[in-house]
Amino acid sequence: MFMIDTVSSAKRSRIMSLVKGKNTRPEMTVRRVLHAAGFRYRLHGNSLPGKPDIVFAKKRKVIFVHGCFWHRHVGCNLCRMPKTNQLFWSEKFKANVIRDGLNNKLLVSGGWSVLTVWECEISDLEHLEKRLRDFLS
Repeated sequence: MFMIDTVSSAKRSRIMSLVKGKNTRPEMTVRRVLHAAGFRYRLHGNSLPGKPDIVFAKKRKVIFVHGCFWHRHVGCNLCRMPKTNQLFWSEKFKANVIRDGLNNKLLVSGGWSVLTVWECEISDLEHLEKRLRDFLS
């Protein structure tokens, strides 16, 4: 079903430009949990495939904090399809998923361990901390 966007193209562009790629609320939550647990890390590994959000270089471990909407967390209610311009969005999301998979393969083949924390998983801080500790031990 085709629906017309309710805002102008210029306003839609301005709204979308406000979507952050770094230092998002989920990422900041994960960083606070890690720091409180005594872990120290580097941010946004620009030299690594996919520019992981959190890097533990000595342990050769990285963490991606993914938004469920943008990275298509399968089965999550935050992973919904926009009602307008669905062809564009399906192509965009497909490219994101392919890119994420390729980056994970490149990191693993380079000797890195990869953990993906989804946006919907940060609400349970105890479980999040346990998961992070398990990954980093």
